[in-house]
Amino acid sequence: MIIRLSEELILWSSQEFRFIKIDDAYSTGSSIMPQKKNPDATELIRGKTGRVYGSLTSLLTTMKGLPLAYNKDMQEDKEPFFDALDTVLACLQIMSKMIATMKVNSENMKKAVKGGFLNATEVADYLVSKGVAFRDAHSIVGSIVIYCEDHKKSH
Repeated sequence: MIIRLSEELILWSSQEFRFIKIDDAYSTGSSIMPQKKNPDATELIRGKTGRVYGSLTSLLTTMKGLPLAYNKDMQEDKEPFFDALDTVLACLQIMSKMIATMKVNSENMKKAVKGGFLNATEVADYLVSKGVAFRDAHSIVGSIVIYCEDHKKSH
């Protein structure tokens, strides 16, 4: 879940979206593009996922070969388990602090929601609930979207 949140925050903080602004304590300027800020904390958390997955794979591989009784192999479960635990806890702490200082650009979010006909599927579903076949509802809504695009009506 934290990897998904990291990826969303990376995307939402990009110049293309600008939905959020990550505090300078959790980002750095780009070495080549002066106008760009890199969301370092989220990128590092996303990268740590590979390490945690590696620990899981190590544990699963050790467990796979065991018969029903305890064996010395189980001594090898401690290192990956505690490393993964420490990594996840550290990531959660950073993510929590980063989110607490993050600024939300609600105006950019509102603009994004108004464009792109995000509710077109709901309109088609509404027509279906009124007895219109989905194929026909899809065609009707598609025609409405094309009309709106042709006439520069985005909302």
